[in-house]
Amino acid sequence: MINLRNIRVPTKETRVELAAPLDAKPNASRASGPMDPVLACLVIALIGFGIVMVYSASAVEATVRHHDPQFFLKKQVGYGVAGLVVAFLTSRIDYHRLYKLTYPVLLGVGVLLLLCVVGLGHSGGGATRWLSVGPVHVQPAEMAKLALVTWLAYSLAKKADKVSSFTIGFLPHLLVAGVFMLLCMKQPDFGSAVVLLLLTFTMLFVAGAKVSYILGASIVGGALGAASIRYKAYRWDRYVAWLHMDEHKGDLAYQPFQSVMSFGSGGPTGLGLGRGLQTLYLPEAHTDFVAAIVGEELGFLGVSLLCAVYMVLVARGVRAALRAPDDYGSYLAFGIATMFGVQALVNLAVALAVLPTKGLTLPFVSFGGSSLLVNAAAAGLLLNISRQGPPSYVVTERPAPPPRPSSADLGAGVLS
Repeated sequence: MINLRNIRVPTKETRVELAAPLDAKPNASRASGPMDPVLACLVIALIGFGIVMVYSASAVEATVRHHDPQFFLKKQVGYGVAGLVVAFLTSRIDYHRLYKLTYPVLLGVGVLLLLCVVGLGHSGGGATRWLSVGPVHVQPAEMAKLALVTWLAYSLAKKADKVSSFTIGFLPHLLVAGVFMLLCMKQPDFGSAVVLLLLTFTMLFVAGAKVSYILGASIVGGALGAASIRYKAYRWDRYVAWLHMDEHKGDLAYQPFQSVMSFGSGGPTGLGLGRGLQTLYLPEAHTDFVAAIVGEELGFLGVSLLCAVYMVLVARGVRAALRAPDDYGSYLAFGIATMFGVQALVNLAVALAVLPTKGLTLPFVSFGGSSLLVNAAAAGLLLNISRQGPPSYVVTERPAPPPRPSSADLGAGVLS
């Protein structure tokens, strides 16, 4: 008989195992997890708020130009419903499927930008930024922002270990962004070109590109931007008018001057929805300068609350980036959050006359189908990334393997 007194009884040990390999794509169960409820509510609230403000800012102009005070309201409602559908659909599709669409989308948007430049675009306000498809006007510059973000996220994640290299990790991304910026400048759309540059530098910085490369390119880009303003007569005239707004409030600085008047007349709490008077004087108040009507009708409190909403929107995007299961999702979420934040910041700065007029919309709030649908698609991607979350871990308990008996234990055994 074997003596068991000196043989230890096996004990249980706790082991932590990955539910899936680190390099595996999220499966269907993780892709169908709960989305970020705060982010979803913010997007819905901004779209709804935009519909209300577009109606309030455009009723007078719609009556004069189209003999229907609800002309722009009806269109914005349609854009809003379509935007919600787009956001819902993109939130249900795994963002990893964008892998195969990255280059076709980038090339397609580049072709659309080129069509605007070669003379096939629709002109308005001194710029050729739209393509007419029947009654629908498409603005490729809005698509270019999201297309560039998706490509940068794909490329930076693919070159993760070579991002610090100038020839592989920095220069190719800057060249592609430069082509898109050049096409925007030819329309001309200086504001969109600036946003594309800021998006590129921000994502390169987050991915780990050398700060010296970014600073050097920023200096060159700033010099080229200053030259494009100084040696283009209409840009220089607008810049001078912005510097001396009181002297040009009746001509080139009329729109920013009236915008500042809107903010000033609103006071702390505003005049009330639909009671603003600057809609009679501020041209295109429902598009790029809708924030001025918010300031007049809802006051400083309303503008502050709107800024807070955008700050939370960006913060939830960064949260989704930090919780993403891979580098691609992280860069994509961070790029989209940056896109929302930069556009909102520049639009509000222009409306407050802190910056010269740039022609950028206020995300989800300004009138326009291209801007709203692209932003809705971007928001849907953010929601999809938030649904997948970080890699999951499973804690399991399994018995440890029994220790092998020693020679002493085997020798002590006696068979009867």
